[in-house]
Amino acid sequence: MKNSILYIITVVVWGSTWLAIKYQLGSVDPMVSVIYRFGLAAALLMLFCYAKGLKLKFSFKEHVFMALLGTLLFSVNYWLVYVAELYLTSGLVAVLFSSIVFMNIANGSIFLGSTVEKKMMGGAALGIIGIVMIFMPEIESFDLSDKGVFGICIGFLSVLLASFGNITSARNTKNNIPIIQANAFGMGYGAILLTVIALILGKEFSFTASIPYIGSLLYLSVFGSIIAFGSYLTLIGSIGADKASYTIMLVPVVALIISSFFEGYVWNFSAILGLFLVVGGNFLALSKRQLASA
Repeated sequence: MKNSILYIITVVVWGSTWLAIKYQLGSVDPMVSVIYRFGLAAALLMLFCYAKGLKLKFSFKEHVFMALLGTLLFSVNYWLVYVAELYLTSGLVAVLFSSIVFMNIANGSIFLGSTVEKKMMGGAALGIIGIVMIFMPEIESFDLSDKGVFGICIGFLSVLLASFGNITSARNTKNNIPIIQANAFGMGYGAILLTVIALILGKEFSFTASIPYIGSLLYLSVFGSIIAFGSYLTLIGSIGADKASYTIMLVPVVALIISSFFEGYVWNFSAILGLFLVVGGNFLALSKRQLASA
């Protein structure tokens, strides 16, 4: 039951962040907004740990792996997603990110010795077909130019780094590094690294003191980062990186459902069929017994 709740929280919250991110776009550079997001999330998590008296002293080796988690999952990969979206549509980026399921299966087998399950592979394949059908109009408009190929390469690199971040989190959990503290330090290290990159690139650290921007920043920091990543990485430690990563496929589906209410997105036959394939692949990959008990 606990895993099912974590699964639902991850999918619903991350699905809603697509709408929240739109309020972050404007005068503030996207990279700077990501720094604000994870910097604020790290600060709030640190305050929570201090208030609850949670362990905050770790060895140098543990800090190295928490910094690695921050580099892979809370900074560089996010930056590369923004770079990829300069050349690709958001739908094509969603299709690329759905491949993280296969990457996690492969990396989990290589680095953690996880078993490759045929049912999981079948569910992942079905899910990717569904995602492709949902975003078919955007995929058909893709131009195989030099910029398009560059965007795909950057997108795949972002997914690969995120997958390594998933495996790092699983490794940290196996070595008894608590999720909350790992996220607190990881997000802090990630924000610092991204700040250094932003300074090197000459980004302007501006801020918009408007209700939409501040409200979306708080939502992305508290719900999109602290709660969703906490749920997702706990799920990785519980059921494995391969199964937990299937949430990534469901996120754009939830985002489009929300968009149909707030932005007037219209579902066509291909998208509806794709929705059923994604959900069907989810049930194939994760049986009720596997999700409820780990």
